[in-house]
Amino acid sequence: MADQKIFAGPRIRRIRSAKGLTQTAMAEGLGISPSYLNLIERNQRPLTVQLILKLASVYKIDPHELQGEARGSVAALKEVFSDPLLVGELPGDQELIELAEAAPNASAAVIKLFRAYREQAERLSDLNELLAREGKATALSGARLPIDEVHEIFERRPNHFAVLEEEAEAFTSVLDPGDDLFGALKAWLKREYGIVVKVLPVATMPNWRRRYDRHSQRLFLSERLSPFDQLREVAMEACLIRMTVAVASEIQALKLTTDEARRLARFELGRYAAHALMMPYQSFHAAAIRARYDVDVLRSRFGVSFEQAANRLTMLQRPGTPGVPFFMLEVDNAGNRFRKAGSQGFPQSRFGGGCPKLPVHAAFTQPGQIFVEAVEMPDGAEFLCVARTLEGPQGSFAERPRRTALLLGCDIGFRDEIVYGAALPGPAAAATGKAGQGTNPATPIGPACRLCERIGCLARAEPPVTRPLGLDEMVTGLSAFDFQ
Repeated sequence: MADQKIFAGPRIRRIRSAKGLTQTAMAEGLGISPSYLNLIERNQRPLTVQLILKLASVYKIDPHELQGEARGSVAALKEVFSDPLLVGELPGDQELIELAEAAPNASAAVIKLFRAYREQAERLSDLNELLAREGKATALSGARLPIDEVHEIFERRPNHFAVLEEEAEAFTSVLDPGDDLFGALKAWLKREYGIVVKVLPVATMPNWRRRYDRHSQRLFLSERLSPFDQLREVAMEACLIRMTVAVASEIQALKLTTDEARRLARFELGRYAAHALMMPYQSFHAAAIRARYDVDVLRSRFGVSFEQAANRLTMLQRPGTPGVPFFMLEVDNAGNRFRKAGSQGFPQSRFGGGCPKLPVHAAFTQPGQIFVEAVEMPDGAEFLCVARTLEGPQGSFAERPRRTALLLGCDIGFRDEIVYGAALPGPAAAATGKAGQGTNPATPIGPACRLCERIGCLARAEPPVTRPLGLDEMVTGLSAFDFQ
């Protein structure tokens, strides 16, 4: 650092503005004249070693940030301007350096826009190839998006990350949150990193849940979010800051193929770590057993949402102290399935999750009501399913609220350990004297219509690929798709 002149005027100016200081006040704190500080901010004087140390001491600034903050942005901007559309626009790298130094937020926006443009170009290329084949090809390996790769990997593996659980427990001991985790996290972010958490109105943040401006060191949350979701967003940001090494190690172990997939996986792991911090493993596991896995009891006890508590139940697979191996599925009212996870991986081959007779679809008829049902697969395997709608971020009067439905399931053999087992017919209901909804036998379902061979199913939406359609003109079956 002593051998290299460091010109960091724009960064010094941003630090001063973020702290609300005048040049005179900052110069006084650094022991220099206002005119000399003015020259530094205009990049007409370099930072000395003594001044860098003074900045680090007085304003808690990492010296490495003053030296190399823009390096990554410059490399990414070089990639942007190497695109055939922009190549030749700049005579050299100096303008890129100046752009990254003077306007880092604008630089980040340009890089984000370029990545979106490049991904869109790849999608259009895939679509062009698909159309050129006149429908003869049903899938292209290149058309799989990064989010598809991330979902497939997370769905196949157990929803348990031992390293992140340990990190969350260590973080909890540092925070010592008591009954106010939100306040403890805000205080920790402010104390350790100077990050201030602010909740902004819808008009200011119309499209974002969370936005972290690392240059002004402010974390913005949308007022659309419930208190539970605001807590999770702050916990995610804190966990991603504190658990950087652990998260990076887990991402590497997933063996993802693209940078975009790795960024998406980082978000998913941050979400996992936030849940582990909000609901520590040992206390949550013990409470779940005492409450017989009653999600409403757990959500009240830990101050979280129904979705967060149900999601946490799928993570209880620590060796020596496992919980009931739950799996979960989230769908929207159009039937799109976009979240699947399980304590032992989502049971795609045994359960499928694509049957229209699952209670998760019926849940939309009575929002907020819990549906409990036993379902039976064609091979005789039975599962206990609990379904309920979830409310998304709050909108204004003119906006239609986002509503999804969550299905929490497990093998029927665990029914006696779960409070919801009392709603089913059989020993659990008889022992408690409650019939609940359990007056009917298990609902016959299938993995998906295309793979199901149940005859006469009123809910069938597609014919099975394994059977020919019925050809008898004199007979019409109950199903919309008769087959032999």
